[in-house]
Amino acid sequence: MPLTTLSQSSLQDYADCARRFQLRYLDRLVYPAVETEPALENEQHQQEGEYFHRLVQQHLLGIPPEKVGKLANTPNLQRWWENYLSSFHFPLAPQALYPELTLSAPLDPFRLLAKFDLVALFPDGKAIIYDWKTYRKRPKNEFLAVRWQTRVYRALLAKAGMQFNGGQPIAPEQIEMAYWFSDFPSEPSHFPYSAAQFKRDWEALERLAVEISTAQTFPLTDDEQKCAWCSYRSYCNRGIRAGEGDEAETESSLEINFEQIGEIEF
Repeated sequence: MPLTTLSQSSLQDYADCARRFQLRYLDRLVYPAVETEPALENEQHQQEGEYFHRLVQQHLLGIPPEKVGKLANTPNLQRWWENYLSSFHFPLAPQALYPELTLSAPLDPFRLLAKFDLVALFPDGKAIIYDWKTYRKRPKNEFLAVRWQTRVYRALLAKAGMQFNGGQPIAPEQIEMAYWFSDFPSEPSHFPYSAAQFKRDWEALERLAVEISTAQTFPLTDDEQKCAWCSYRSYCNRGIRAGEGDEAETESSLEINFEQIGEIEF
């Protein structure tokens, strides 16, 4: 089956290591190696992170927090949930909330796809993209600023968010990306946007789409430190032992059934 969509995860994989992109998205190989050690602890942490997202989604949909909180049944979930209730606040009362929102737009010859944890619209016209992170370490803002998630999410909302703005595109200057960290609740990251950044990002995305679609080879990264956290490293003879601890660069890939979501046509 040919590749038809790109996401922030696949683009980040391509930027980190074109070979990883090939193995995961083109060859669709099942990876044989765990990403971090200890494996079971890391897997549980990831599952708890996914479950925390569901708890927040239910709360944003209007389920009382005391009912949602009963489902926070591990120490991590209890701590994250308490941090969320006590520390997460909107800058002003939102006009509309769209949790777990999926958007797509053409990015020839692919479609660009993103699933947002939350898009909040405010009476002053501002649109804030919220993303919940359950990292064990708080990444630096400089690291997050250049990640494809930060660039793709803001660009795609500017490109495909007109349905939330009376049929008119949301101006990039009205868009902001906010990361909220469950273990660092008083240290969120905020990334405003501009027309110049949007132009830069969309042109870069268009170049990448052409580059990926016409690539004949997918070389290994020269930065072998990235291989320590790559679950495909044994395919490349880059080691069999997983990296220790948690690296903020390691994120699960975005898996969405494209046939089940609405498309934004242009």
